Amino acid sequence: MVLHMENVSLKRDGAWILQNVSWDIKKGEHWVLFGLNGSGKTAILNMLNAFHFPSNGQVTVLGKKFGKTYLGEELRKRIGFVSSALQEKLHQHDNAFEIVLSGAFASIGLYDRPTDRMRERAIDLLKQLGCFEYANRNYNTLSQGEKQRVLIGRALMAEPELLIFDEPTNGLDFIAREQLLDTIQAIAQRPDSPTMIYVTHHVEEILPVFNKTLLLKKGQVFSAGNTEKMISSQQLSEFFNIPVTVFWQNDRPFISR
Repeated sequence: MVLHMENVSLKRDGAWILQNVSWDIKKGEHWVLFGLNGSGKTAILNMLNAFHFPSNGQVTVLGKKFGKTYLGEELRKRIGFVSSALQEKLHQHDNAFEIVLSGAFASIGLYDRPTDRMRERAIDLLKQLGCFEYANRNYNTLSQGEKQRVLIGRALMAEPELLIFDEPTNGLDFIAREQLLDTIQAIAQRPDSPTMIYVTHHVEEILPVFNKTLLLKKGQVFSAGNTEKMISSQQLSEFFNIPVTVFWQNDRPFISR
């Protein structure tokens, strides 16, 4: 079991952010975490990375039970994290190669000396992700799409068991978005792919490889199960409280009113 959440609630500043959330993810599954802004998606991600601890309930991530074992940097090394919000925290004058290398230490910036093996892996990832040509360019000179590819390389650097994409297409144009989604699909199809969670509020970004979906609404699980059932006209009409129509094209869902 990669993730086990049982009746998890989270209270911050006197308000309940999450209430009675239960969610199980098995090794090799690829899930979508779908919810509108303010639904509690970020709170769940902070919990998975051991930045928040539950006010009530039980959380176990990669065999580490919250409250029973030391959590923190060692757990985060086993979790790859790709998020537009992370871009702001990185050292903007580090080059792409250094950004990817820092993933080996789950650190912002390079403070330890990388091994030769780490350097070789970083170069290999840059080549696989089509980033090698700008490996020596400062991060702040890259386009948004290039930055996200570098972040994926950073996330894969430590060979994570769980890979999380948090709204990774924010700020991308249509072409850059589709290129990034193709990259994510390719990663998921590898035999050694980590378990993946894709967080979004855009239905059209749900790739065929994500065959499980959890619908999160106002801090509670609205429903969870097979993606085709969750992302349906009936289910989403109830979820949004407005009538919508879901149609599928090339194994991807699209929504209209």
